[in-house]
Amino acid sequence: MNSSVIGKFAENCVNFLFNHFQGGFNAFSAALGAVVKLLEDGLGAIPFIAMLVMLVAFALWRRGIAFAIFVGIALLLINYMGLWPQTVATLALVVAATVFSLIVGVPLGIWGARNKRVEMVLRSLLDFMQTMPAFVYLIPAVILFGLGRVPAVIATVVFAMPPVVRLTTLGIRQVREELLEAGRSFGSTDSQLLWKIQLPNALPSIMAGVNQTIMMSLSMVVIASMIGAGGLGEYVLSGIQRLDIGIGFEGGLGVVLLAIVLDRLTETFGVKAKKRRPVAKVGKTGGAEAART
Repeated sequence: MNSSVIGKFAENCVNFLFNHFQGGFNAFSAALGAVVKLLEDGLGAIPFIAMLVMLVAFALWRRGIAFAIFVGIALLLINYMGLWPQTVATLALVVAATVFSLIVGVPLGIWGARNKRVEMVLRSLLDFMQTMPAFVYLIPAVILFGLGRVPAVIATVVFAMPPVVRLTTLGIRQVREELLEAGRSFGSTDSQLLWKIQLPNALPSIMAGVNQTIMMSLSMVVIASMIGAGGLGEYVLSGIQRLDIGIGFEGGLGVVLLAIVLDRLTETFGVKAKKRRPVAKVGKTGGAEAART
């Protein structure tokens, strides 16, 4: 089966990038790989008992005793199945992908909220990124960055970034106009309006985007394992390849438990921020400041 003109064009673009910028891609791959490896080694260096105590205490602080008990049982179950090293590798991949998605996605969301033409272009691009099958991202990622964690992180970022861009734009657009008018009337600059009024008021929406980005990153775990990402996805993939129901179920259960823990913990930041949503407060020297109600 031969590709059409469109497919040939996409192939030529990837080949052009590989042939002319291979050195840059290799340098970026080495740097990103070092960051992911450092993150995984750092998480892996924490004893399981210490991680268990920290996460249970964090869950108790954010959601209460019932969820703290669930977190403790979930982590103990993962460790009992012998999947803690794989869970740490998966967590490092998700954290790295989420951080890079935020670094790129939040500024794009702010830009889109402040410029309608940019927002129109971003909307089309994000629609493309979300509807394109995730497997397709693996092909150029492997060609440009080789096998391993780096192409897995790159493909995951492309797949998981749209929610944080969309919800950042939405959150800033939904800031009440009277707050902005109050800031402008006292001489606030665009930068002050952004940092002291728009972003604090948009924080619940942004945190919802972070939550969705984390969930979409986890959904890429099994797919990314096909190119050497490791972690729980590799365990599930091994079960699929060997038609081993037990291995596949244990790996899938580990992904589900990790997803529930991360989802419930991260969504509390959006809820708490919504309850503490700031309003405009005028300082003595002029300009708008964010004050907690």
